[in-house]
Amino acid sequence: MSTRAVLEVIALDAEDAVAAQAGGADRLELVTDMAADGLTPSPRTFTAIRAAVDIDLRVMLRLADGFAAGDADRLVGVAGELRAAGADQFVLGFLDPEGGVDLDTVERVVAGLDGCRWTFHRAIDRAADRDALRKQLADLPGLDTYLTAGAAEGVDEGLPRLLAEAGRRGEPGYEQTLLVGGGLRLDHVPELLAADIDAFHIGGAARPTGWDGAVSEAAVRSWRRVLDRAGSSDWSPS
Repeated sequence: MSTRAVLEVIALDAEDAVAAQAGGADRLELVTDMAADGLTPSPRTFTAIRAAVDIDLRVMLRLADGFAAGDADRLVGVAGELRAAGADQFVLGFLDPEGGVDLDTVERVVAGLDGCRWTFHRAIDRAADRDALRKQLADLPGLDTYLTAGAAEGVDEGLPRLLAEAGRRGEPGYEQTLLVGGGLRLDHVPELLAADIDAFHIGGAARPTGWDGAVSEAAVRSWRRVLDRAGSSDWSPS
């Protein structure tokens, strides 16, 4: 059985997708408008990316900046359009004004996904009670991943929580994969892998020239190389 760590890369278009796959990405998170921290791409964009690469694609379902759901009917409709275009994996997550999970909206959207696998994204890092959120979502069909830095401020602040949550694997609400992203650096990787956290998400780290530039195959390859070597005794981030 393979123990290869999962590397997920944010892609905005087919050019990004091709470079990320060539660099060794296992999966892409498809978004648009990073000025709003990533919104839902169009079905046309999804179709172009799907035609360009053959790795897994998870499509963001998020219509506006922030973590409020907004128009739930529109969200359900957009999800349906993407499903009709062939999308079969998604990313979503909505909070209410008090910082609790917006369970009604999440359930409505998930019901329209027909059992597709999905990630609850970094809304968990803004939740008032992470443990309660996990337990409320525990039995929803298709939920297999939490994208999290452990804290709203990023992995530097959230690392102790990530390690603690990894230690609860198997408890109700803690069966899902921890996909670590948000201020993630290469020097975080060994400690995370040592805690059996083996899924990693990068966005800006794959773009040396910033969000106005494309994904760099070389940058993704550097992450792939470190992930593949990090368990060895001679590991170094240099």
